[in-house]
Amino acid sequence: MSKVGKLPVTIPAGVTITVNAGEISVKGPKGELKQHINDKVTVEVKDGTLTVKPVDESKAAGAAHGLYRALIHNMVTGVTAGFSKSLIINGVGYRAEVQGKNLVMNLGYSSDFIALIPEGLTVTADAAGKVTISGIDKQLVGEFSSQIRKLRMPEPYKGKGIRYENETIRRKVGKTGVK
Repeated sequence: MSKVGKLPVTIPAGVTITVNAGEISVKGPKGELKQHINDKVTVEVKDGTLTVKPVDESKAAGAAHGLYRALIHNMVTGVTAGFSKSLIINGVGYRAEVQGKNLVMNLGYSSDFIALIPEGLTVTADAAGKVTISGIDKQLVGEFSSQIRKLRMPEPYKGKGIRYENETIRRKVGKTGVK
């Protein structure tokens, strides 16, 4: 039995959870999320808490037990508080700006990168090189921010590139030129 799966998910005020055959829907003040549920687990809503239980004691049911409890918890957190990730763009001439539904970035190449902002995400960019990606779906926020980071990974010699705000880049010493 999963350690994570045993924990109940508390349902805050203003959040409604409906469980249909094979699907769970969470609706809150920020929006609505839906998730397919595997047949290896059962979901019960009672007295303001949600519990996930495995159908049997198989290894697959134990893995699905913890997975779906974590996914449901992230859905509840997303519709109440939301998720956000911040990226720092560091480099001479590197900049980013939001133009309608596109994120336009100049990252030192001959042409600009244009990234289409997915539906359900809000992106803000300031002049200091900070890009903030926020939304209610944790997976979508993380996936889009990692795709933006992959465009220009931070390098260890000068520190140029795109990094997460809380990420530290180990700097290396370059060539000294002394024989």
